[in-house]
Amino acid sequence: MIDVNDLRKGVTFELDGSLWRVLEYSHHKPGRGNATIKIKARNLRTGSTLEKSFISGSQVQGARLDFHNVSYLYTDGDYYHFMDNETFEQPAVKAELLGDSAGYLKEGMECKLTFYQGEALDVELPLTVDMKVVHAEVAVRGDTATGVTKKVRVESGIDVQAPNFVKEGDTIRIDTRTGAYVTRV
Repeated sequence: MIDVNDLRKGVTFELDGSLWRVLEYSHHKPGRGNATIKIKARNLRTGSTLEKSFISGSQVQGARLDFHNVSYLYTDGDYYHFMDNETFEQPAVKAELLGDSAGYLKEGMECKLTFYQGEALDVELPLTVDMKVVHAEVAVRGDTATGVTKKVRVESGIDVQAPNFVKEGDTIRIDTRTGAYVTRV
C-alpha cells in the first residue's frame, strides 16, 4: 500500500482495478482539518486521464512494474516487435500503445519497455534520435534575417520544422518528447 502523500509525479498505482501513473500532484493544507491531495493521473491501458482528490492519510494499492531494455526490430503494421537485450525474447507491442512516438523508431534503437504482470504497457524512447533527411523544401533566398524554418521529412516519414540551411541528405537530431529539431549531426 502507498500513502497518498507519496503520490508524486511518475508514481504508478492501482485504483478500482485500473493501473494509473501520476502526471500532476498538489498538496493543499487548509487552516483546519486534514490536508487534501489532488492528482491528475493517466490510465496506462486506455490512455484516459483522471483528476482525483484524496484526504491525507488514505492509501492506494501500489503496482510493481518491470522494466526491460530492448532493441527495436521491425513492424508488421499492427504490432511493433522488440528484442529483450538480456533474455532475447521478442515481445510485440500494439501500434496504438506507441501512438505518434512510433515515427521516431529506427531499426536497432535501444528503448525501455515497461511491463505489468507480463503485459507491455509503455515504451520509453531515448531523449533524442538521429534521422536522415529524405526531403527538404527549397529555402527562399533572403529569408535569413530571422530564425526562419522549413518543413523537412526524415527517413521514418515524419515531418520536422528545421532551419533553412538543412538540406536533403543531412542527418539531424530530433527531440523525441517534443518532435523539435535539435541540431545537425
